[in-house]
Amino acid sequence: MATGLDRRPTGANVSHHTRRGSRRPKSVRQEVSFFSTLAHVALAVWAVAVIAPLLWTMLAAFKTNTEIFIDSPFSLPESFGFDAFKRAWTDANIGRYFLNSVVVVALSTTGTMVFGSMAAYVLARYRFFGNRFIYYLFVSGLAFPVFLALVPLFLIVRNIGQSIPFLGLNTFGGLILVYIAYSLPFTVFFLAAFFKTLPGSVAEAAMMDGASHTRTFFSVMLPMAKPGLISITIFNIIGQWNQYILPVTLMQGDGGDDKYLLTQGIARISVAAGYEADWAALFAALTLSILPMIIVYAFFQRQIQAGLTAGAVK
Repeated sequence: MATGLDRRPTGANVSHHTRRGSRRPKSVRQEVSFFSTLAHVALAVWAVAVIAPLLWTMLAAFKTNTEIFIDSPFSLPESFGFDAFKRAWTDANIGRYFLNSVVVVALSTTGTMVFGSMAAYVLARYRFFGNRFIYYLFVSGLAFPVFLALVPLFLIVRNIGQSIPFLGLNTFGGLILVYIAYSLPFTVFFLAAFFKTLPGSVAEAAMMDGASHTRTFFSVMLPMAKPGLISITIFNIIGQWNQYILPVTLMQGDGGDDKYLLTQGIARISVAAGYEADWAALFAALTLSILPMIIVYAFFQRQIQAGLTAGAVK
């Protein structure tokens, strides 16, 4: 039997739930707006922390030692001349070291991409005994610090040089070989995941048309993996260009000075003259080493992002 308590107006409940429902999206929007603002502030602080030292380094290349340390360390230079760049390029042999770095990085990156892409493709698309073991062996290289391998690397390269002189110590061939081995773990790890996202029906169609495994890889699958290849190529170029500890370990002794890489040349400028160091030339050399990587990343930024996104979503 209905009572007066059962005849409560439904409008009160509707309006009550409507008010609760309208408040909840507003609070969610406020929370999202707060975290979005916090993220933008954090990104702005990070951008300033990264850009400010780079900008200061580039401006210091146009100053004298007195301007850098006493008169105006944080202001614009009195004049924008390129004398420090000329001294760094010629007197400090940065031009030679720059060319050495270009040759070594170009050859080692090419070798890394050729061997890394083939290994990653086989591990991603073919099933055979020991597949996972080989894959995890490559991946374990990511967790192995290069500092622990310096002495074994030195001894191995020295022993190889006794049989094959152009792959020994103080040779570009030996350094390129080590660079390739150093970069393969990340290359195989990244490209194996990328090759798994490619449709297998395309490779099967190519095989049915009479293409061999090698032709299918180079003519069909490799062009389809172009975004991932560009991304990992840029990462390898940047990593090998900035490498310091490996050249210092392998390029030393008699005849090693002429084969220094850019990072070694910059370190040599900073310690060669002691308290009479040419700081403007040092900062000019740093600028010359930084600008190529900034330009490369600026030109291929979209390809890098596309490759990372394509490799992450199947």
